[in-house]
Amino acid sequence: MKAAVLYEPRKPLTIEDLKLAPPKAGEVRVKVAANGACHSDLHVMTGDMRMPLPIVLGHEGAGIVTETGPGVASVKTGDHVVLTFSPVCGHCHYCTLGQVHLCETRPKSLGTLLDGTTRLSKNGSEIFHFAYAATFAEEAVVPESCAIKIREDVPLDRACFVGCGTMTGIGAAINTARVRPGATVAVIGCGGVGLNVIQGAALAGAHEIIAIDLLPNKLALAKVFGATRTFNPSQDDAYKSVMELTHGRGVDYAFEVISTAKTIELAFRMTGRGGTCTIVGVSPESARISLNPNVFTMMEKRLIGSFYGSTRPRVDMPLLIDLYMDKKIKIDELVSRTFPLEGVNEAYDLLQKGEVSRSVIKFF
Repeated sequence: MKAAVLYEPRKPLTIEDLKLAPPKAGEVRVKVAANGACHSDLHVMTGDMRMPLPIVLGHEGAGIVTETGPGVASVKTGDHVVLTFSPVCGHCHYCTLGQVHLCETRPKSLGTLLDGTTRLSKNGSEIFHFAYAATFAEEAVVPESCAIKIREDVPLDRACFVGCGTMTGIGAAINTARVRPGATVAVIGCGGVGLNVIQGAALAGAHEIIAIDLLPNKLALAKVFGATRTFNPSQDDAYKSVMELTHGRGVDYAFEVISTAKTIELAFRMTGRGGTCTIVGVSPESARISLNPNVFTMMEKRLIGSFYGSTRPRVDMPLLIDLYMDKKIKIDELVSRTFPLEGVNEAYDLLQKGEVSRSVIKFF
């Protein structure tokens, strides 16, 4: 099968033929229909996120089950599925508490499947899997818990976004921060995930949703997704503008979806007393922030992280699909460009330049 392989950071992905071994017990083979070109893959491509190499990237995928390994019960051949990058064991401490997105299984293997081995190879040499998915390929073998069955009438080149960007953004607003109706919200960074934070806040009933970004095209799209105000820091003092708009109080909820030290600190500054600042994006491993700890005590501000929108995949992902099909959330508007697998490098060039919110890598 054809796949896009990263051999070295800051080098283009290489399209080549790989061998994919059959699924083992508890695994599922999927014919990949589409992927979103997500910023998390870009972190690996630039070297900001360290992974074993060579590796097949791609994690925001959807497709059709073609084979199941022994013991698989939740999906069968022919089922349409969204793929997740966070396996769930169902019995660890966090799964037992209902926090399945924090399952202890996830950090135990890097670049492999759950048994510590790969299913990908070329000429007898192993190729690693990114995020248990490796969906920049015509087929993928994934853990059963990473294949979420969905309804068959949803286009797979739209369903794929639920596997990451849509879930991460809407979930950050609704599941993690728990935005309340009537609240004021600021979102720094209006890429694919940031736009979904905005529509998640709108879905939760926020009264004022302030979008902050350097690119006018992204601010225009933010209004489509529910932003009530927009600020461009190259033209406005974002902190001053937010404070003036909120009568000097700051916002009830701030979301940082870029993850630089500067923008995290800015988001926390514009969070009001008793408010919640949520970090959504993935920072380079060397990043550090500096905050005055007295602010936590004297103002009762909260600084929290959101991994994957605190998702419960088997509950939340089919629900988001239903909301999309009922036209209650937007996915079509995220899609800027569509590429074949051979166009994956161009898709990421455009992402780095800020010219797209999301591109789709489409197989069929």
